Amino acid sequence: MTKLNSLTLASIQTARERLGDAIYYSPCQISHSLSELGGVPLHLKLENLQRTGSFKERGALNKLLTLTTSERAAGVIAASAGNHAQGVALHASQLGIRAMIVMPLATPLVKVAATRNFGAEVLLHGASYDEACDEALRICAERGMTFLHPFDDYEVIAGQGTIALELLEQVPDLATVVVPIGGGGLISGIACALKETNPNISVLGVETERLPSMIRAQEAGEPVTLPAAATIADGIAVRRVGDLTLPLVNKYVDEIVTVDDEEVASAILVLLEQEKTLAEGAGAAALAAILQHKTTLPQGPTVALVCGGNIDVTLLAKIIERGLAKDGRMVRIRVYLQDRPGALLQLTQILAAERANIVETVHNRTYYGVSLGETCIDVTLETRGTRHIKAISLALDKDGFRYELIS
Repeated sequence: MTKLNSLTLASIQTARERLGDAIYYSPCQISHSLSELGGVPLHLKLENLQRTGSFKERGALNKLLTLTTSERAAGVIAASAGNHAQGVALHASQLGIRAMIVMPLATPLVKVAATRNFGAEVLLHGASYDEACDEALRICAERGMTFLHPFDDYEVIAGQGTIALELLEQVPDLATVVVPIGGGGLISGIACALKETNPNISVLGVETERLPSMIRAQEAGEPVTLPAAATIADGIAVRRVGDLTLPLVNKYVDEIVTVDDEEVASAILVLLEQEKTLAEGAGAAALAAILQHKTTLPQGPTVALVCGGNIDVTLLAKIIERGLAKDGRMVRIRVYLQDRPGALLQLTQILAAERANIVETVHNRTYYGVSLGETCIDVTLETRGTRHIKAISLALDKDGFRYELIS
């Protein structure tokens, strides 16, 4: 079978025909509440609803379907700590192709289990993705397998580009599409399909501020390797963009902006509350850029790509708690009391009178400058906003309590 040596609108259209109904035609719904916040008619393309929770299976399946009979018989191998692994595992299994995924040793067990459950053999190796990738390439050469790159492969890029063909049908008067950027495979495919169909459609890329590898590559004129950095948008935390994707981004993408972790976390919470939609960090990056008004978008229908929803529940819990605190819907107050019977009762009566719900209390008689005969209590409260917190503070002041708000 002839392999692609370039990306074209025709190759993306062929990829869509090839994928058929094996990939879910994900919804692209308008959000009236987010449209008001973003200042443009805003649609959400929900790729987090794919079976593996991510767009990645589009490119993985398209690549798998182009393998020759001998390549299928030899099996495939990939290196990934998340979404690409699951996409390869699922569709290789369904096609009867043996798949091995090399994952870093620190990969969360839930992701390892999901990849195995989709039918792949998982090998844990190395302290980072780079070490896992080196091992995958070594095994690939040793066993004559086919390596499935997560983004720097024209067949993979064409598969991701099928999203754009759906967008053109779902939002006929489309003006702008906002796409997260990791290695560049997703935005390359989408931008090519859109620009080759209608050059007037704007394509905006969004990177994490911690690893702006595409921006640095454009500045250098070639891919460069950035130092590793931690971010909640781990799905786009790519240290080096692709040799194939950089020229495509240069050709088709209008602008690239960055978002920080706080902005991404806020977007995750907004999606959860406003749209009842669960997104991972990378999946919320596009919306974060829109809500933070990082760029002046053309006034017209805009699509934010929610590219994945595989978020660790522990991280999600932290994001929710921090978001509630930021909005004034949760507060922690450190109150210093006389260590005698009735002191705590007096405090709780004030809180009850102000209709504040106590979530947690922690006593301490040793630290935080507590004097002998005193006790310190940290009280976490559910509140209705900053005005409610102010009212609680005034009530404590009135009764002479010594306290401080803990941020």
